Amino acid sequence: MNASVISAAPLEGIDPSQYPRHIAFIMDGNGRWAQSRDLPRIEGHRRGAATVRRIVEECSRLGLAQMTLYCLSHENWKRPPEELAFLMDLLAQFMVEERSNLMEQNVRVRVIGRRERIPESALAQMDKTVALCDANDGLTLCLAINYGGRQEIVDAVRTLAEEVQGGELDPASIDEAAISDRLYTAGMPDPDLMIRTSGELRISNYLLWQLSYAEIWVTDACWPEFEVTHLHRAIADYAQRNRRFGGLTAPEGIA
Repeated sequence: MNASVISAAPLEGIDPSQYPRHIAFIMDGNGRWAQSRDLPRIEGHRRGAATVRRIVEECSRLGLAQMTLYCLSHENWKRPPEELAFLMDLLAQFMVEERSNLMEQNVRVRVIGRRERIPESALAQMDKTVALCDANDGLTLCLAINYGGRQEIVDAVRTLAEEVQGGELDPASIDEAAISDRLYTAGMPDPDLMIRTSGELRISNYLLWQLSYAEIWVTDACWPEFEVTHLHRAIADYAQRNRRFGGLTAPEGIA
């Protein structure tokens, strides 16, 4: 039976205007899921890629504007070399195998993070997919690869400092918008909802600036077992929350 049919109930009666515009995901627990089943860690990553496919399809079907996936953190380079090599191969494979699906679903692809240390073979496939999907105007799939929130802010500050030093920018004019415009996510909406799998209660150096007012939803399910039903429950829960943004009531026009 189709997963979307099975999981329709949690969203019944919820107007799509109440859905989050942008969901950020921390896809945690691939290795733990595999180890708990006496499987190699890489099998968890392989199964996690299948989860990415079905969640992208569902976010597209729901008409969301953007989803951002925490694919590889700046700190993940501390992992065993063989696991990192597999992840880089999996990234390149995903970029090749998913092109037809992404085009069919009108998905635009963006990548944020530092390009250093990512193999040229993976970068080439990544750039090809981004270029191919550039004219699409449906869901934006943003992949955070070799990404760290602190590193992103450091890079933005360096850009601002260079512009000030070059006489292009008055220090007195630097405000929140100036910083946002120099982050990797410039031009993207901030996440409304952040979903983390595997039960961990932290944001792990992820979108530190952008998650300032995001709602957070955590499930004990590891990423390979994250289903459309979990996504729908998170969206339904989000729709019931009162987002006050520091005030007493939500701003007019904001769910």
